Amino acid sequence: MRILLTGATGLVGTALVQLWQQQHQLTVLSRSANKVQQKFGTQVKAVTSLSQVDFNQIDAVVNLAGEPIANKRWSTEQKQRICQSRWQLTEELVGYIQQASTPPHTLLNASAVGFYGRQGSDSIDESYQSYYPEFSHDICARWENLANRANSAQTRVCILRLGIVLAPKGGALAKMLPAFKLGLGGRIGSGEQYMSWIHLDDVCAAFDFLLQHPELKGVFNATAPMAVSNKQWTKLLAERLGKPALLPMPAVMVRLLFGEMADILLFGQNVYPKQLLDAGFHFKYNQLRAALQALPL
Repeated sequence: MRILLTGATGLVGTALVQLWQQQHQLTVLSRSANKVQQKFGTQVKAVTSLSQVDFNQIDAVVNLAGEPIANKRWSTEQKQRICQSRWQLTEELVGYIQQASTPPHTLLNASAVGFYGRQGSDSIDESYQSYYPEFSHDICARWENLANRANSAQTRVCILRLGIVLAPKGGALAKMLPAFKLGLGGRIGSGEQYMSWIHLDDVCAAFDFLLQHPELKGVFNATAPMAVSNKQWTKLLAERLGKPALLPMPAVMVRLLFGEMADILLFGQNVYPKQLLDAGFHFKYNQLRAALQALPL
């Protein structure tokens, strides 16, 4: 297939390029063509503008681009960057898809479990409608709405609401590891909040699965079937590293350190991937202990 990827130099994008570059003809949108060539080699085509892409010659689009949500404190400017880096490019992509006479047959668009906003401990799937109205929901809701405009008789749209991606390097785990490796880890706040996670291998497999199944469309929770509480997460990560985890971070300290962004650490969601499982997708890693054991930490 001829696939256009945005956000290909990020955590998930890099893994997808490595998975697909021998199987498919890949074009990557990036601010730096040199960075793409250095990272992936000349087999992957790099473009710096969507105007350089003939969308009549593209079979599928994978849209992953977006400013990382938890990299910096949420100033007004940073919130704007987080939103516009997703919304503006997605709107542009959809415009090109709509203008093509033979458009891509598939748009796989990233989103996040933050779409649901803060929730309790009850398991929720893609049919859940009682969203909590906060910043994470607002980002994802508009992002998904823009992507869904590409839906037509010729193009199907699959939205993947990603949980916390577990990877050997990068992502949320990389930020937690230094403290845990020093034995300074601990639960955050009450520790009762749920964390919906997924191993990077399963993320890639889910994207590939949806790419290969043209009958599937709509929203898919890209999370392992067994979410865990922050307390459980803390225990299993410390156990994996052979370290104690005795230093909880009180909610007041989290708020002092992170401001409004503390909400994504203090609240969570117990998300279940019903749509993927119903479609016949098999997770390699269902349980957090096994997923952590598989990572070279």
